[in-house]
Amino acid sequence: MRWAADIVSTLREGARLRLDYSAQSLWSADRLIGELRREDTPYAAAEQVLRGLGAYAGEVIVRQTGAEWWSSGGDHWVRTPDGRLWDPLDEARRCFSGEGSLRLLCRDATAGQ
Repeated sequence: MRWAADIVSTLREGARLRLDYSAQSLWSADRLIGELRREDTPYAAAEQVLRGLGAYAGEVIVRQTGAEWWSSGGDHWVRTPDGRLWDPLDEARRCFSGEGSLRLLCRDATAGQ
């Protein structure tokens, strides 16, 4: 997804954060979202970053499992080869609220693949 490529480029230049599409790099994504939350960043100000990091996590899952992106009505999911649907963009929003983790989503989505 283009959103994933955009966030990788933006964070490399602005935050000097290297995202390499590995599952381990999602630790950095979770930490960044946690920092935004701790700094009381308004959701509206973080929304594009969250969408980008969610897309990035989805792309990590796609590359690790051979999954594919699905979209309908403006929503985007990742469908893994076992038929399960994952919503990494929503997981980034949940992470921002303190309830989710992109790293754990990837771990669950890639388990047994």
